[in-house]
Amino acid sequence: MPVTDQALLVAAARASGEIAKEFFQKSPGVTDKPDGAGPVTEADLAVNTMLERMLRAARPDYGWLSEETEDSDARLTTQRQFVIDPIDGTRAFIEGSKDWAHSLAVVEDGQVVAAAVYMPIRDLMFAARLGAGATVNDQPARVTSAGLDGATVLGAKPNFDPRLWQGGTPPIKRVFRSSLAYRLCLVAQGRFDGMMTLRPSWEWDIAAGALIAAEAGGRVTDPAGQSLQFNNPHPQVPGVMAAGPELHEGLTRRLEPQAANP
Repeated sequence: MPVTDQALLVAAARASGEIAKEFFQKSPGVTDKPDGAGPVTEADLAVNTMLERMLRAARPDYGWLSEETEDSDARLTTQRQFVIDPIDGTRAFIEGSKDWAHSLAVVEDGQVVAAAVYMPIRDLMFAARLGAGATVNDQPARVTSAGLDGATVLGAKPNFDPRLWQGGTPPIKRVFRSSLAYRLCLVAQGRFDGMMTLRPSWEWDIAAGALIAAEAGGRVTDPAGQSLQFNNPHPQVPGVMAAGPELHEGLTRRLEPQAANP
């Protein structure tokens, strides 16, 4: 029986974890990418090499977009694409924190159709397939039904500047986790009520988590409430807002238009 894309991504994510753990808290070599794009470690590159070999061998007709592979227009001519972040949360990985993830997705016609996000140190496997729901360690994942008042929202501090919100910052509590993929999955799991980033976001950071949060009953859009599209020529989307429907509506309604459309 053929292996589904979701099962392939889950297996690849677990294999990624085995490689990354060999480097974790062992002072892996770190270099800085050009143009302030952030650090990259030996572990990022080793995981990327394995994933590219494993996934492209399994699906040779799929395009390829990874944070650690030089991008090519060739992916724009394919029907399906892998969208990969070998380690999302590299700074957390370097610091020895548990909050980093392997983020793997398959995109078709601009929409994510299969996803896996794995947190090796926490042994949490989040997975989803379009139309089939989301799971965490094979158990159903579900977003909360929170409204705006008193909600707990994952995000960096600048997103909560009162000047970005009509009437000032909403009555919500802010928390932070390093990995965007993990933030989306924590919303899917119901551990937190929502997440947001108003900054342009690389597709590899959010593609997998976006499907997982949506399949867990969340609404996942850009900050202006528009659907996210993937496999763009420039692989970014204009920020992300993910939450249960009521909270999502409350957040997008309160954002100043210039904040949602910077």
